[in-house]
Order: sequence, then C-alpha cells, then structure tokens
Amino acid sequence: PQGIGSPSVYHAVIVIFLEFFAWGLLTAPTLVVLHETFPKHTFLMNGLIQGVKGLLSFLSAPLIGALSDVWGRKSFLLLTVFFTCAPIPLMKISPWWYFAVISVSGVFAVTFSVVFAYVADITQEHERSMAYGLVSATFAASLVTSPAIGAYLGRVYGDSLVVVLATAIALLDICFILVAVPESLPEKMRPASWGAPISWEQADPFASLKKVGQDSVVLLICITVFLSYLPEAGQYSSFFLYLRQIMGFSSESVAAFIAVLGILSIIAQTIVLSLLMRSIGNKNTILLGLGFQILQLAWYGFGSEPWMMWAAGAVAAMSSITFPAVSALVSRTADADQQGVVQGMITGIRGLCNGLGPALYGFIFYIFHVELNELPMPESPPGGSVVTQYHLQQNSIIPGPPFLFGACSVLLALLVALFIPEHTNLNVRSSNWKKHCGSHGHPHSPQAPGEAKEPLLQDTNV
Repeated sequence: PQGIGSPSVYHAVIVIFLEFFAWGLLTAPTLVVLHETFPKHTFLMNGLIQGVKGLLSFLSAPLIGALSDVWGRKSFLLLTVFFTCAPIPLMKISPWWYFAVISVSGVFAVTFSVVFAYVADITQEHERSMAYGLVSATFAASLVTSPAIGAYLGRVYGDSLVVVLATAIALLDICFILVAVPESLPEKMRPASWGAPISWEQADPFASLKKVGQDSVVLLICITVFLSYLPEAGQYSSFFLYLRQIMGFSSESVAAFIAVLGILSIIAQTIVLSLLMRSIGNKNTILLGLGFQILQLAWYGFGSEPWMMWAAGAVAAMSSITFPAVSALVSRTADADQQGVVQGMITGIRGLCNGLGPALYGFIFYIFHVELNELPMPESPPGGSVVTQYHLQQNSIIPGPPFLFGACSVLLALLVALFIPEHTNLNVRSSNWKKHCGSHGHPHSPQAPGEAKEPLLQDTNV
C-alpha cells in the first residue's frame, strides 16, 4: 500500500495534530474578523454559522463513515482534511466567503469519525480505548499551544502572516496524507466491496437516536447527555468571542485561557477521573461533574470581572469528567454485543447538540441584546482587565444570559441523572443493527457491533 511503513496510530495522531494546530492559530484573528464582518448581531451570526456547520456534520457523518468502509480510509481522510481546511486562506481574501465556506464545510468536518475508523482497523479491541485516548489527547495538545502562537504572531507581524502559516500547515497535512499515510483497510476487503450498496440504515444520521426509547435506562442516560451537552456545545462556540468582546480579554489572554483550560481538562479527565471512579463510584462521579458544570455556567452567567472568568474556567475543567464517566457507565452496564449501539446513541445525541447548541446560544444572545459597540482596546494588559464602557453591563445585571440558561438545563440533567441506576443491564433491541454490521464486518478488526457503522464521534471540545 502507498505510504510510509505500515498503518499505525501515529499516522492518525499526526493528521489530527496538524489539522487542529492550523485552526488553533486562527483563534484570535477569527474573533476580530467575525466582529468586523458582522458588527451587528455578532453572537447571533456566530451561532448560526457554527450551528449550520454542526448540523451538517451530524447529517453527513454516518454516510462518510459508511463510504469509507467501502472505498478505504485514506481517500476520506484526504477529503475531510482538505474541505475542513479550505476556508482558511479565504479569511484575508473575502471574509464573507470565509464564513460561508465554514458553514458548508460542516458536510466534511468529520475528520475524527474517519480517524477513529482508521484506528479501529489497525488495533485490537483491548487496546482501542488507549489509542482513542491518544488521538483525543493530541487534539487537546494542538489547542494548548497554537492559539497563543497565533495571537503572538498576529500582534507582532500581523494577521496575514498567521493566515499564511495556517494555510501552509494545512497543505502540509494534506501532503502528509498523500505521501505518508498508508491505507488501513486491507486490499482484500475493498475490491469485493466496490459494488456493495450503501443502505439507508448506514447513512441515516437518526438511526441511533431511534433506539433511544427502547430501554428506560438508556433513555435516562441519553436525556442526561442531551441536557448537559447542549449548553456545553453552545458555550464553546461563543465563549472565546464573549471573553474578547464582552469581558475585555486581549488576544493573548484568550490564548492563555484556552491553554490553561486545556491542561486542566487533561488532568481532570485522567488523574482526577480515575481517583473519583475508584472512590465514589461511577454514578456519583457523573453527578459531581454535572454539579461542577452548573457552578461554572452560573459563574459565567453572573461574572462581570476577568478574574471571575479565570476562576470559573478552573471549575469548567473539572466539569469535563462528566462525559467520560457517562461512557464508562454505559460500557460497564451494556452487554458486549450492545456496546456499539448504545455508544452510537450517545455520540449521535452529542452530534445533534453540536448543531443545536451554537444556534441556541446565538439566539439567546440576540434576544437579550448582548452586543458590543466596539472591540476592546488593543493595548490591554495580560490579565485582560481593560477599562472599556460596555452598554451591556450598563443595561443588564446578567452579563451572560445564555450561560444562565445552560445552568438551568444542566440542573434538569442532574435531576434526571439521579434516577439512573448504578448497576443494571441495558437491553436495546438491535437485531437488524447486528445483522447489518455482520454483513460488512472486518474479520481482522474485532470491534463492537455498530462501532464502525456509527461514526458520529464529533471533534471533541477542549
């Protein structure tokens, strides 16, 4: 097969790192361009752009995953990376086209889905979770450094250099896939599959969601995930813009905030999570994570000073333990042949939230007239405390109403999670699912049923 060496997890890690390092460089320039392009209703337009992108990703992820099962992973890695990074050079050419292409690129912004399928091809089941963890950690690592580098280069040399550098890194990623990444799907699997039809069940993004009501415990878990991840998806789509425009953070302060939050989240999801799981149990860990999420969202909603944002960010890192704990609960309570089905439901709901959350937050900002007449002064101190008059703070005692709405949503999730039993056996009827997965299964890759057919894993938020 074309490529350097045999397929390995490190090929997938490099692809992910380069793609998101390129986008991380553009964090600060994007916030400025967004406000300049949409001076009126900035948050609403940002929510619509990210919402359209998220919904298109949710709708297209199963189809792209199913096609990669037939035509191979390498070609779809190339396709997803190319179209995901295509908007980058347009930032300085035409901002309007830049945001339009970002919205449409959601159809192909599912690199993680193809990467996880690539990893599943080349790993055994017992080592797959560690490989997925390595890929996710690489994603977080790429965003720890790149926003700070982009902010520094933009301040010293201008945003045009940052866009050129990000474009060059994206091209390097494409060249790496073309030259170095070998195909992970064996040749003997592909010729026989070229004529294989793609069924609607494989391409249906709502296939996993249709099974939600078949078991009461699954229903409780899915409602918990929906109510807790909906505000999280909306928060990460607009929060850095909120820091920049409403709280008066400088570009360097936003980059530092992302780096600190990323590092604390990695620590929370590894060391702290394992300690909590052993000491207080799975369900209590979920409840604790939801409690931290309520606290940080309320803090974001009522906070009016930069130091409050930093303090709430530390709490937000602790709240990141919720979803890994939910996944662990599902894997422990579901039967061996039900793992892919139930995990597919949860990732499907997360994908749906990635589309609904940003649009919802933008709409709430619009309803409460959260707009800014001017950007903060560029020469703001590192701590982000800049003396700027915001009409929002003059007219409202709640600086961030969407975050307060999110806290209420997570409170409902906490109440629902109280009824989830600690130990039970999930029973999801999936005979058609298992029959469908068995027809195109890979004998070399002993994975859980539905795992390769439900590639709805979204690009994980830091």
